[in-house]
Amino acid sequence: MISRGRRRSFQRRVLDWYAAHGRDLPWRRTRDPYAILVSEILSHQTQIARVLPVYERLLGRYPTVTALARAPLAEVKAITDPLGYKIRGRWLHTVALRVADRPGGTFPDTLDELRSLPGIGRYTAGAVMNFAHHRDAPVLDTNVARLLRRYFSVVTTPRARTQQLWSLATAVIP
Repeated sequence: MISRGRRRSFQRRVLDWYAAHGRDLPWRRTRDPYAILVSEILSHQTQIARVLPVYERLLGRYPTVTALARAPLAEVKAITDPLGYKIRGRWLHTVALRVADRPGGTFPDTLDELRSLPGIGRYTAGAVMNFAHHRDAPVLDTNVARLLRRYFSVVTTPRARTQQLWSLATAVIP
């Protein structure tokens, strides 16, 4: 699909850019899958400046997935609903209940297990796999897709383009 040299050049450029311009966000300083999942669900279609106080308030009040599972849904939604897209609180609460029911309350550590949880799609599962479990998995959001389209000159039908972009995202994992 892409040459080794072009792949490495892309990786180097992205990593160099991140080293110079990456933002210091609390979920980038943890390997806790719960905290990372919370950040990803809260960040969905929302500016990070709006997410930060909600993230800090939610994790301050419910620092573990078990604590969130024990919380009344109405309290969780009171924290998350001001972000809009009001299904987030329910997703987080339902995920917490499902994880708390697992043996030892362990967080899922495979893409398929993560994707079986409500509100978790391919991108969010990949983010948790990468940042919490140190396992390679592609992440493809609007920004990554735009970068891949421009760098690799992706021009095709929307349906084929989505599959091609996921393939590219997989191919360029450092």
